[in-house]
Amino acid sequence: MEKKSNTKNWKQKLHEIIYEADTPEGKWFDLILILAILLSIVLVMLESVESFDNKYHNFLNISEWVITILFTFEYFARIISIKKPTSYIFSFYGIIDFLATIPKYLSLIFVGTHALVALRALRLLRVFRILKLARYLGASTSLIIALKSSRIKIAVFLFSVIVLTIILGTVMYLIEGPENGFTSIPHGMYWAIVTLTTVGYGDISPHTPFGQFIASIVMILGYGIIAVPTGIVTSEMTKSDNIVTKNTQHCAHCSASVHLDNAEFCHKCGEILNDG
Repeated sequence: MEKKSNTKNWKQKLHEIIYEADTPEGKWFDLILILAILLSIVLVMLESVESFDNKYHNFLNISEWVITILFTFEYFARIISIKKPTSYIFSFYGIIDFLATIPKYLSLIFVGTHALVALRALRLLRVFRILKLARYLGASTSLIIALKSSRIKIAVFLFSVIVLTIILGTVMYLIEGPENGFTSIPHGMYWAIVTLTTVGYGDISPHTPFGQFIASIVMILGYGIIAVPTGIVTSEMTKSDNIVTKNTQHCAHCSASVHLDNAEFCHKCGEILNDG
């Protein structure tokens, strides 16, 4: 019975260090991981510079293995310290952690000149590590909640934009025609998207007075379209700021976070929080 209790306390302590940042150990753990992630991204970028890679290839390779092993320990520690491992493994951050760790090991399997292209792709997967940083940014929680809350409104808005681009693409195809670069309705839609987003590549442009008049309206409309999703998300973020708290309580059973201050039970599964 004593052995079981010690095991439980050990897992709880590990969970506090890895998933929460309210303790000195948790803050140090997060700081070390943040530095490792940033260093890893720098190494990936330097490795893509051929002259630097040729000169310091061994150093880059050894450094990458050290960081990969560190991320491997972190990945399995997160699995061990939680009561329901699948809730982490198949979560967004769990998948990101896996993608950030596995490429170096896969590079041992895909060897030979015929697999150089695949090997390069596997190495580039390491850029997913930059997404691991989102876990350590408190504001990201508020942003994620706001995006989830506004997803239906944004989806309706995007659908409206797609309908608008189809109409504009068809109209410009009829007005300008193939002689002015609008060789098809999809080409017209491409022009509409580029113009609405105020990118303006200039590879296709209207030449007729009526087409230029429509283009002017689309350009002005583009500024309003850009502002709409920003306003939707900002509104939801304002609401979520009244709900999201600054604590880092994390359920060891279902991986749920964003608990109220001084909460004793998980808002998702009802498990006791910090029962050590």
